[in-house]
Amino acid sequence: MSLAPTPISTAPRRIPARTRCLIGISLGYFMVLLDMTVLSVAEPDLASSLHTSVAGLQWATTGYTVAFAALLLSAGAVADRYGAHRVLRSGITAFTLVSLLSAAAPDLKSLVALRVVLGMAAAACVPASLAVIARLYPQPAERARALSVWAAISGAAVAAGPIAGGALVDAAGWRSIFLVNVPIGLAVLALTAGRTMVCPRGESRVSWLSQLAAAVVLALFTDAVVAAGARGWIHTLYSSAAAALSVIVFVALERRSPVPVLNRALLREDRVRAGLLAGAVVNFALTGGLFVLPLVLRQRYGFGPLETGLAFLPLTLPFAVNPPFTGRMVARVGPRRPVLGGLALLVAGGVVLGAAVHAAGGYPFIAAGLLMTGLGVSYALPALVAAVVGAAPEGTAGSVGGLLNAVRQAGATLGVAVMGAVITYGADRALLASAAACAIALVVFARTGGRGTRGRQDPDKRL
Repeated sequence: MSLAPTPISTAPRRIPARTRCLIGISLGYFMVLLDMTVLSVAEPDLASSLHTSVAGLQWATTGYTVAFAALLLSAGAVADRYGAHRVLRSGITAFTLVSLLSAAAPDLKSLVALRVVLGMAAAACVPASLAVIARLYPQPAERARALSVWAAISGAAVAAGPIAGGALVDAAGWRSIFLVNVPIGLAVLALTAGRTMVCPRGESRVSWLSQLAAAVVLALFTDAVVAAGARGWIHTLYSSAAAALSVIVFVALERRSPVPVLNRALLREDRVRAGLLAGAVVNFALTGGLFVLPLVLRQRYGFGPLETGLAFLPLTLPFAVNPPFTGRMVARVGPRRPVLGGLALLVAGGVVLGAAVHAAGGYPFIAAGLLMTGLGVSYALPALVAAVVGAAPEGTAGSVGGLLNAVRQAGATLGVAVMGAVITYGADRALLASAAACAIALVVFARTGGRGTRGRQDPDKRL
C-alpha cells in the first residue's frame, strides 16, 4: 500500500451557481442605489459644466426618482407577468447602456431625459431582484440569509456613494460617475447568465394607463414645487392645476381598472398609512439633505468633491454597520420603538444641521447632525418594513412592500424638490423643513402605531 500523501488540488474552487447569481443580483441593486447617492457630490461640478441653476440640478436628481417611484407601483406585476429574470436582466442592460449615454450628455435636457430612463430601468430591477431571490432560496431560513447579503451590499452602496462620487469627480469630472456603472453592469450580466435563476411567466395583468397617470401626477407635482422654488409663479400655477387634473384622471382610472395600481385595502388601515408616511419622510430627509448639503459644503466651507464625499461619512457609515443591530432589536422588542427612535434622531439631526448652517458653525457641528441623521435612517427604515408588513391585511405583504418602496422614492423626489425650493430662502431653512416633516411623521406614527385590534390580538405584529 502506498503511503504517498494525497496531492492537494490547486485548481480554483468554482462558486456555486446559486451563490454566483445572488452576488450578481446584489451588485445590480448596489448599482441602482449607488446612482441615487453618487450624483450628490457632483452637483457643483455639474452646475458649472452645464451652466445650470438649482432648479436644473433638482431635475437632474428627481428625473431619476420620479420614474423610479412611479414605476415601482407596477414593476412587481411586470416581473410576475414576463418572468422576473427577464425583467431583471433587461433592466440591468438598459441601465448600463443609458449610463454610458449619460456620461456623454451634451446638455441638461439630455441628461434629465436619460436620468428618467435610468429610473425606469432601476424600477425594473428591484422587485425582480426580490422575486428571483425568493425562487433561488425557497426555504425561509436560507432566504433570510440571502436577503441579508442583498441588503448589506446595498447598504455599502449608500455608504460608498458620496466617497466614490467625490473621488471620481475630483479625478475626471462629473461624467465619470456614470461611466463607473458600465463595468458593474457587465459584471452583473455575466454573473446572472445561465438557467439557474430562470423564473416562469405568470398571468398578472398590468394597468398601463393607471401607471402612466401615476407617473404624470408625481412629475407635475414635482415640477410645481421646483417652479415655486425658482419663483416662477405662473409656471407653478399651471403645473399645480395640471397635477390636480391628473389626480382626478388617476382616481377615475383606478376605480375602473380590474388591476388597480394602488391596493385600496392597504390604505384603509391607519397603521399602514402611518408607516407609509414615515417611510416617505425618512427618504425626504435623507435625499433632500444629500441634495442641499454638498452645495453648502462647497459654497460656505470651500470643500472640494473628495472632501465633500469624506465629509458625509458620519451620515453614510451607519447604513453599512447598523442594520444588523436594528434587525436584532426589531426581533426582540418589535418595530415600533426603533421607528420612533429613528424619527426622533432625524428630527434632532435636522435641527442640529439647520442650526450649524445658520450660525456658520464648524464642520464638527455638521458631522454631529449628519451622524444623528444616519443613525435615524438606519434605525427607522429596516424597522418600517416590519411595521408596515405587520400592520397590513392578511395576504398583502408583497403589495405593501412594493407600495412602501414606491412611497419612499416619492418622498425622495419631494425631498429634493421641496428642500431645493426652500434653499433659495436659506439652506438652514431647508434643513429645518426636513426636521419639521420628520416631527410630523413622528407624531402621526406615535398616535396610530398602538391602536387597532390587529395589534392587540397579535403581539408579534405590533408596530
